[in-house]
Amino acid sequence: MTLSFAPPSDPALDLHVIAQPDLEGWLETQPEHVRAWIATNGFSAALGQVLIIPGGDGSADCVLAGYGTKAKRARKRFPLAAVAESLPKGTYRIRSGLPEKAAPTEALGWLLTGYAFDRYAVQSPAKARLIAPEGIDAARIEALAQAEGLIRDLVNTPASDMGPDQLQAASEGLAEEFEASCNVITGEGLLEQNFPMIHTVGRAADQAPRLIEMNWGNVGPKLTLVGKGVCFDTGGLDLKPAAAMGLMKKDMGGAANVLGLARMIMALNLPLQLRVLIPAVENAVAGNAFRPGDILTARNGLTVEINNTDAEGRLVLADALALAQEGEPDLVISMATLTGAARVAVGADLAPFYTDDDQTADSLARAARQAADPVWRMPFHEPYEALIEPGIADLDNAPSGGFAGSITAALFLRRFVGDCRYVHFDIYSWQRSKEPGRSKGGLGQGPRALLAALPEVLGL
Repeated sequence: MTLSFAPPSDPALDLHVIAQPDLEGWLETQPEHVRAWIATNGFSAALGQVLIIPGGDGSADCVLAGYGTKAKRARKRFPLAAVAESLPKGTYRIRSGLPEKAAPTEALGWLLTGYAFDRYAVQSPAKARLIAPEGIDAARIEALAQAEGLIRDLVNTPASDMGPDQLQAASEGLAEEFEASCNVITGEGLLEQNFPMIHTVGRAADQAPRLIEMNWGNVGPKLTLVGKGVCFDTGGLDLKPAAAMGLMKKDMGGAANVLGLARMIMALNLPLQLRVLIPAVENAVAGNAFRPGDILTARNGLTVEINNTDAEGRLVLADALALAQEGEPDLVISMATLTGAARVAVGADLAPFYTDDDQTADSLARAARQAADPVWRMPFHEPYEALIEPGIADLDNAPSGGFAGSITAALFLRRFVGDCRYVHFDIYSWQRSKEPGRSKGGLGQGPRALLAALPEVLGL
């Protein structure tokens, strides 16, 4: 796949971006034969519409790209990507019409049309290459696109080829690329080093459970990313029905997203101390699987009653978050495909997040708009704390009643971060149907918003 810009020196066809309200004025500046060609071909500048204007010798002279109306563009994440997907193979240079403010987002969307998950079958991504528009930070946009490609590849890969072993290999490969360190605690070593809940959740699988840790950078504020790496989730002994199990290869989407964010941070050489923690397990069914009614003890000493073995993500994250706060970081961020309740609350397109820090929340909201990576703040609602306290143990991993499932999961996780500044993302990480620049399948949710917010949040 090509997730980079064409060299500026490449021969390129000029592309004029035309919004529907501007078409009449643009036509007034054109010669009669161009106006006639546009009328004959019915070009109305509708969003995604493409028209090649021929030159006098019959070759292409330029291309018109429909940019639609403001209302139509508001319904698409990357409006210009629809044009890129319609263009024939070649190299293009945006000559006019693209608003300066929209250029970075539209350039990113164009690059993402080149993504295809082609590990198992030949795919046909868009083949129209773009010369970076003037005034954008091309290297940054390429870093975002390549990180998104990594996230999508990891999430799209089936569990047969993306178990804890392979997730570890992907983490080690990323660490090697950017000269980071990577250490792994596996199997019985988890018990020896006090990660009992990671071990318990993953012990029934053929591939041993593990905690993957990557460290990069030695100056600046300390940022710790924690990603849920449940490489497949059967539900355990509380077995999921087939319809609910079908997409569970994506249950390591939190790990994929933190690796994508880590890739952005390292590629852009941000001045911070980065730590990535990924509890990697498969929640399998076997004679030694953990059971409903079991009571587990977490790394920080809290006891947890298991009322549903399908609420396993918060268990492995809890041990990792307890480790995270021991390093006294300036900010801890967890990302997880954690609850169906989050999808009920905000749907598949928004990434809900939790934090007690209003300044961080405000920074994230502003950054998300800038990064075309929408997020929505959810509440750490204190009165619901009682719902996660079963009485027989300190915490309940799956409160009964069915209400506020995303909030109670977030409250559960917050018990393990101490006094650290904390942000938790409960993401979906899946695109249900193809959209311009967004192939069906695995998807990054939150990393671009977080990257854009970090300078303000951490004072970089």
